[in-house]
Amino acid sequence: MKYAILILLLIVGSGCAKIYYTPDAKSLANRHQKIAILPPRVSITPRKKSDPTELVNQQKVETKNFQVEIYSWLLRRKMQNKINVEILDLETTEAKLYNMGYPGEKVQTPSELAEALGVDAVMTSTFALSKPMSEGGAIALGVILGIWPATNQVLVNLELHDKNKEKLIWSFNHKLSGSTFSTPAILVDGMMRRASKKMPYTIAN
Repeated sequence: MKYAILILLLIVGSGCAKIYYTPDAKSLANRHQKIAILPPRVSITPRKKSDPTELVNQQKVETKNFQVEIYSWLLRRKMQNKINVEILDLETTEAKLYNMGYPGEKVQTPSELAEALGVDAVMTSTFALSKPMSEGGAIALGVILGIWPATNQVLVNLELHDKNKEKLIWSFNHKLSGSTFSTPAILVDGMMRRASKKMPYTIAN
């Protein structure tokens, strides 16, 4: 029974993560005192008979969930003295973005958003969610053939933008898959385990 549960919650990475650093990423990151986590952009691949309204609502929910997940991971790393930068709390970030009308018709650069939020850099992210197989189909394969295919996939891209230099200094791109009963939140947790070790704020042990 325990073995079956482990299989059901299996999370695997699909290929190696793609990581980008500018030559001055570390030196610029060392000057940052505070960063903000912007609301992620979430897309969900619709399935047959998907309700458009329900899909939009789900994207909004996952946007908040993923922002909280990233913030929580960085905050834990800060408390463990594993990163060396302060993180603007989400309530303040949300209030300031709301007061400036973000998102709106006017396109604002990451540098402009960092200036408005009073931080040295902003972290942006995109999450593309898909379900290559239904839970029922995966369970049937598992019971009959002992094969547990992926039922959730997340393609994640994290980016760190420096305010003063007005440029991208670091990015992390990775695809994660989860088997039966895994959730996007669990997959993001796995992603953050990888990404947090590669950020320019990470303090080497």
